[in-house]
Amino acid sequence: MVDKKGKAVVSTQSTGFDINGFQQPVKVPEPVADINMSEKKEANIIEIEQEVEPVKPVVVEEKPAAPSPPPPQPTVQQPVVSKEKPKSKRKDNVNIVFIGHVDAGKSTIGGHILFLTGQVDKRTLEKYEREAKEMNRESWYLSWALDTNDEERDKGKTVEVGRGYFETDKKRFTLLDAPGHKCFVSNMIGGAAQADVGILVISARKGEFETGFDRGGQTREHALLIKTAGVKHLIILINKMDDPSVGWDKARYDEIVNRLSPFLKQNGFRGSDLKFMPASGLTGANLKEPLDPSVCPWYDGLPFLQYLDNLPSFKQDQTGKPFRMSIVEKYRDMGTFVQGKIISGAIGKNENLTIMPNKTTVQVTDVLIDDEESEMADCGDNVKLKVKNIEEEDVAAGMVLCSLDNHCKIADRFLAKIQLVELRNIIAPGFNCIMHIHNAVVEVSFQELVGLFDKKTGKRMVDKKGKAVKPRCAKERDVVFAKLQCASPICIESFDQFPQMGRFTLRDEGKTIAVGMVLKASDQLCTVTN
Repeated sequence: MVDKKGKAVVSTQSTGFDINGFQQPVKVPEPVADINMSEKKEANIIEIEQEVEPVKPVVVEEKPAAPSPPPPQPTVQQPVVSKEKPKSKRKDNVNIVFIGHVDAGKSTIGGHILFLTGQVDKRTLEKYEREAKEMNRESWYLSWALDTNDEERDKGKTVEVGRGYFETDKKRFTLLDAPGHKCFVSNMIGGAAQADVGILVISARKGEFETGFDRGGQTREHALLIKTAGVKHLIILINKMDDPSVGWDKARYDEIVNRLSPFLKQNGFRGSDLKFMPASGLTGANLKEPLDPSVCPWYDGLPFLQYLDNLPSFKQDQTGKPFRMSIVEKYRDMGTFVQGKIISGAIGKNENLTIMPNKTTVQVTDVLIDDEESEMADCGDNVKLKVKNIEEEDVAAGMVLCSLDNHCKIADRFLAKIQLVELRNIIAPGFNCIMHIHNAVVEVSFQELVGLFDKKTGKRMVDKKGKAVKPRCAKERDVVFAKLQCASPICIESFDQFPQMGRFTLRDEGKTIAVGMVLKASDQLCTVTN
């Protein structure tokens, strides 16, 4: 056994000896036999040895007395206590992702939250402000807490998914800042796949909301993608309410709410899953402290951070479930690291896992949560794992870490239920597009349309003879059952077994054309039957 500092620790349980040492092979006189354990613990070791050494074996002729009760065993702390201790200290982890149209203020709000929660100090923020002023970008300095590379700072556009961490009284949060530009939607999908809560940032400035919400804007596409990723709770943060064109006007706020609500409900969000609130990312209004009634008298709800803190737990009972973690990214730092969100199960140090589809066995040597070392990680945690027995170049985004005795499926063909969202033309067998599933990206083609879904009955459409109708093609807004062929085998699971690995998005020509779920996948590379 080794303690936290790496020193060997000898346990009384593992050696099998008690504090009395070895037993004497003969009977001893009564005074020596009556020495109990508590007296021996209090006596000095040297005195005990001096007292015991002169005693020689003797034969007692008298009838032996009744055996005395065994000495009390010392109290030993059970290892269960040490296992429960870290769990009680750990707060629930919630992954939040900021989404929305480009220039809505996502990075600015994220940077301001990191400052308000103490993750970015005032001195660093003042340095960013001076540098931004030199570039004539005074209002961008808050976003630099998340936009760290020169390209993002020069153009003012997020490219990669930014990442930050902060804590509240009840929870700890992983903050993901997704890019809003249409050229980087694939990166946004990777961020949405890790999230529990979506933060849809809307610009209230005149003209900016309309640009993002009208057909072709990223507000619509991001709302659809976040639902497809499995995010059930969406907070709509109406930003830039302090802009001179808005001035905390309630009429403008209500206009945005009334236009967004029907659209979001049409995409599958329930009214209880949506929360609207006004804010200003630049000034920090309604982020941590309640709004001043003199500034905004018509809103009296909780500020953003307090509302997040009061959200219910998103933890799911994963007792006995096999381990699954889709890899988001990998890097090398004195060893190979992989990063992602744990989909199912739990993992601890020195445990062995299998990376699929390579089928390579690796050992987890370090577990990092929020860049801090931990003994173990549970389902829902966003973690970095240091693994050995594999090189960085042999790992790619979209690979899946699995339990040794329970691997995910690998398939190049599967049956799916697909809802067509936006199409320029019809879809028929042979149509090619790009599929995003968990963190994997692969080209797919429609092999066969095997059925149509009747929205009225909620079942497959059948003809007069009761046979499933097989359409020759499908158009926008249709829901079809289809067999898809992948360009290469991928890690995949059916939606009913692992929802996070059974949802996918289809994109073509830079637009999201369909969303779907995997109904059947095969362990072997063969066509899936009906």
